[in-house]
Amino acid sequence: MIRPDLSLPLPADITAAHFIGIGGSGMSGLAGMFLDRGIRVSGSDRTDSPTLRALAARGATVYVGHDATNLADGVDTVVHTGAIWPENPEFLLAKERGLHVIHRSQALHWLIGSSRLVSVAGAHGKTTSTGMIVTALQALHADPTFVNGGVIAQLGASSGTGSDDLVVIEADESDGTFLLYDTAVALITNVDPDHLDHWGTRDAFYDGFVRFADGAREAVVISSDDRGAQRVAAALTHSNIVTFGERADADVRVTGIRTDGPVAFTLTHEGVSVEGRLTVPGAHNAINAAGAVAVLLTLGYGLEESLRAVEGFGGTARRFELHGVTRGVSVYDDYAHHPTEVAAALSAARTVVGSGRIIALHQPHTYSRTREMFGEFAEVLEKLADHTVVLDVYGAREDPVPGVTGELVSGAFADPERVHFVADWQQAADYTASVAREGDYIVTLGCGNVNLIIPQVLAALAATPARSGE
Repeated sequence: MIRPDLSLPLPADITAAHFIGIGGSGMSGLAGMFLDRGIRVSGSDRTDSPTLRALAARGATVYVGHDATNLADGVDTVVHTGAIWPENPEFLLAKERGLHVIHRSQALHWLIGSSRLVSVAGAHGKTTSTGMIVTALQALHADPTFVNGGVIAQLGASSGTGSDDLVVIEADESDGTFLLYDTAVALITNVDPDHLDHWGTRDAFYDGFVRFADGAREAVVISSDDRGAQRVAAALTHSNIVTFGERADADVRVTGIRTDGPVAFTLTHEGVSVEGRLTVPGAHNAINAAGAVAVLLTLGYGLEESLRAVEGFGGTARRFELHGVTRGVSVYDDYAHHPTEVAAALSAARTVVGSGRIIALHQPHTYSRTREMFGEFAEVLEKLADHTVVLDVYGAREDPVPGVTGELVSGAFADPERVHFVADWQQAADYTASVAREGDYIVTLGCGNVNLIIPQVLAALAATPARSGE
């Protein structure tokens, strides 16, 4: 893993950029925006993917595998993520040539320039909230540039270049790079300490959010309900703070959340109340909608027009996304990789599964998070899923840690009959299919590559005799 050096100067001009890890959701979006600017783009990734093929169709030169020969002579700037290793041959050659070598956040900073920036940060909900703001602005006839951490369903893209002097981004707190941007409006969905491998301590994590919020030039929009957000808000010196949530003193207050059908609720601001209804499930999305509306209010839009625009949001990829139904069993995927996110995803599933059961297929993400939070994961999964299948840890940027496996999570269940640890994916798919019956939901959970097991699960369901409800 490479820590971003945010002190490095940005290039005055970029004519040819090479992206190491171009297939990732964030990097592919950036690469697309560079193409929109008429900049020559090349890049590499470990494996081939539809994302690479799409970039190639737009004119990018893409490579499968990392190799020094991928770095063409005409490249003047190399963009990387923190997930690559210092020994990456393209990274080493770029340094040897004296090229501009910048982190993806710096590349985004370069693209933003002096535009009016809305930055969405938080441990959970920021991808959905960013998507809500972007699609609402478009419904309100604005044309913002945007970069999101996931594909926005109705746009079919995670990024886009607009004509307005307004940019909306999902800002990354995991490595502190959200402090790099000159933010006009900051939205903080919640502050749940995470990524302590970067921040070191919880106090440092909270302080990072305080600096991010106080640095916003126009307004801070922050949750009134979340305990961590409350702690951050209490430390702010900003003159324009707008709160949202279910608390009675919230500036944009949510009341009467109903989840027995499409999520419905009431938003109240300055004594005016408006009824809302969403197409995405889960009570947490009513809260996300309130935050998005609060941002739109700070941008000058009215309450009712803002809520109507947010109602049109159709979701993002890997956020409770349906992939198929086989023999009456629905298979969903969700990016949830923190106990709070897992709780939100499973709670949303519970509101729509009816009399069916929820079978969670959980892939722990990173060894450090698994070691620190395995008990919390087990508690949430046991409480909210009817049965859980645990895969092994997706290490991402981290080296394996002895003794830290998915079995830590399964071993922390109070009732061992409700959990099954399976390291082998085919065996996991077969087992999951064997316990599923008509009306059940299978939900894959994790921000690694757990979504790639879905075809195996669907195939296993098709090959397994149907089980009726008991």
